[in-house]
Amino acid sequence: MKFAIFMNRISIVTICFNNLEDLKVTLRHIDAQALKPFEHIIIDGSTKPDIKDYLSATTHPPYRAWISEPDKGISDAWNKGIKRAKGEIIHIQNSGDYYYNEHTLQQVSDIFGAHPEITWLHGKYIQYKGGTWVVTGDKFEKSKLYKGFRTIGHPTMFVGKELYEMHGMFDINLKICADYDFLNRIADEPFYFVDAPLVYFTPGGESNVQIKKSMKEAMLVYARYHGYSLKNKFWLGIRVPMLHYFSETALGSMLFRWKNRGKSVNS
Repeated sequence: MKFAIFMNRISIVTICFNNLEDLKVTLRHIDAQALKPFEHIIIDGSTKPDIKDYLSATTHPPYRAWISEPDKGISDAWNKGIKRAKGEIIHIQNSGDYYYNEHTLQQVSDIFGAHPEITWLHGKYIQYKGGTWVVTGDKFEKSKLYKGFRTIGHPTMFVGKELYEMHGMFDINLKICADYDFLNRIADEPFYFVDAPLVYFTPGGESNVQIKKSMKEAMLVYARYHGYSLKNKFWLGIRVPMLHYFSETALGSMLFRWKNRGKSVNS
């Protein structure tokens, strides 16, 4: 089923956990947007009071709201934000990540307005890898889902809220790959690829920190929708972990910088 987004109000959902300084970075870049979000919802699941105290003591723009309470993990926190969101487009921007420039939300809004047939979009992103910031990201291809979430970046996905209503929200039983699981469910929905950076993706995501667990969970997710795949097992079980660990060596970092020398940018 396809639908058109006749309004393009953007709701941003930011989850955070004991990382106040990262949150401040995200807030600063959201507030600098030329087109302000319709709303910005912060889901704080911290065990420390720092973030709650900061949010309570700081003056915020009228579009910002937050809750501070325990959650059952990343997926549960995302779902809390989505349930509260009232905009037609939802962007999940975790604390620490930030927009490429001050025109990102305007750019996204214009694309949804010019292409009412699409239900979500994604674009390129900038990540810190191999000792440098590089532009990363390719257009989503359903045929390459066996590669997991390595070909596109969840931080760049702006999703029509109706997709969550049609396909369900994030599976809280998945600890790392709930975003990949959701991508499998919306793989046939019409989308738009922005061939330019939309966000800076900061290091430290669970899928990178726990690479072996991440790939194991991703293989289970793929099998859930597509059955057993030798290609998927090789790609996620062997190739990705090997390249990940190699990229963390001095030689790997050097080769990565050389390979991406034309994609390096300043943070």
